Amino acid sequence: MNRQSETRTGYLLLFPALFILTLLALCPILILFWLSMRYRVLPFGIDLFAGANHYVVLLQAPRFWNSLGVTLYFAALSVALEVLLGLSIALLLSRRFRGAGWARALILLPWAIPTVVTAKLWDWIYHPDLGVLNYLLQNLGITTAPVNWLGTPSLAIHAAIIADVWKTTPFVVILLLAGLALVPRDLYQAAALDGASSWQSFVHVTLPLLRPILLVVTLFRTIDALRAFDLLYVLTGGGPADATETLSIYAYKILFQTMQFGYGSAIGVMLFLVVAMVSLLQLWLGRQDMRRLVGRTP
Repeated sequence: MNRQSETRTGYLLLFPALFILTLLALCPILILFWLSMRYRVLPFGIDLFAGANHYVVLLQAPRFWNSLGVTLYFAALSVALEVLLGLSIALLLSRRFRGAGWARALILLPWAIPTVVTAKLWDWIYHPDLGVLNYLLQNLGITTAPVNWLGTPSLAIHAAIIADVWKTTPFVVILLLAGLALVPRDLYQAAALDGASSWQSFVHVTLPLLRPILLVVTLFRTIDALRAFDLLYVLTGGGPADATETLSIYAYKILFQTMQFGYGSAIGVMLFLVVAMVSLLQLWLGRQDMRRLVGRTP
């Protein structure tokens, strides 16, 4: 069997799975787009063609732009912190020391806890009167009165980001640990023989070889952060004063609290477009970075 026949056979074998995956991914998107083009309010039995009216109204709504800003801010800050902390922890855990296996197992605990449980846990930590955070801050003399972490607009979004970072950093750590395990030890020995310091070895050996893994981690976490719902909804419900209302929470409120399926679907389409554009931008930047890296390789 020649190479062309093998390729054709491979595509034929993959076709059923690819067809099912495409169907499962494409059908909900098409249905969502179709709903976004209609006035559909089930409690009143309204179902009329709306065209692009929902999108026109949406783009003029201050609440939409506020939710978009909250979504992008939450995703950017949480992913940046997760990658920085995850890389630092992965570098520490990649070393050989007594109890390394236990340390790697313990670091997974936050990731293993269901997100809703995590949200309630941090809700108790942030409690103004009974929370352990205010108790520690007051006993250390850092604050003189309880702080309403989830009730103050400027603090609520950052409190939610801290909870998200605690929850999802282990995911980053595990993937980066796998990447570090693939780095040949000989490269570090060669760098040490050339007189490179630990920092120089990290910058010129570790970081370039981890770039593909970092791209994948950043992409996965950005997609998840842009779609964040359960953690924020349980913690704040999108409040106070819409300070933590992401596009997912905004769409949920419109869809299931006001039952405006057309307008809510339009928000869902906009969220899909935001995730797609950010993902494509990250992939393009990653490809350009890899090309520059390969171009510098002798």
